[in-house]
Amino acid sequence: MRRQLNLIAAVIVIFLFSGCSYSTTRPFSADIQTIHVEMFHSKEFRRGLEFRLTEAVTKRIETDTPHRIVPREKADAVLSGEILSVKNRTFGADLANDLPREIGSTIEIRLRLKDMRTGDILLERPRFVYQAAYIPPVGDTFSDGMTRGMDGLARQIVEAMETDW
Repeated sequence: MRRQLNLIAAVIVIFLFSGCSYSTTRPFSADIQTIHVEMFHSKEFRRGLEFRLTEAVTKRIETDTPHRIVPREKADAVLSGEILSVKNRTFGADLANDLPREIGSTIEIRLRLKDMRTGDILLERPRFVYQAAYIPPVGDTFSDGMTRGMDGLARQIVEAMETDW
């Protein structure tokens, strides 16, 4: 009886640690080792958004992908893009002072990842949209909302790069 219990316990342990052959690694292309991130362009009048987005995307690629950031002439691929628009909308007004309770910002960009060795377009999104919100009554500013927006947008850009090219 004790022998059967030991056998059952061993089978359970093997089953638990064997998994279902799922991988915890993210599916980035092994063919691309290095990426150059060009400065994003902007059609928006607000200054600095293109710098913030470029920096956020660069940092996200460095931390979340196996790719290295390099100068353009050494890159396997080049990521480029343009901020097309940033639109704000108000969600509810405070009845006491008629100020907005929450403001939502929609950031729309165009995005392209090009293989510099072959000239192939690996990823192209002519309209990539991200939404961020901030709450003025608790002290959030447009700058706070854009910081969250650029970070979230950078995360989604890197997620869009997770593919079998």
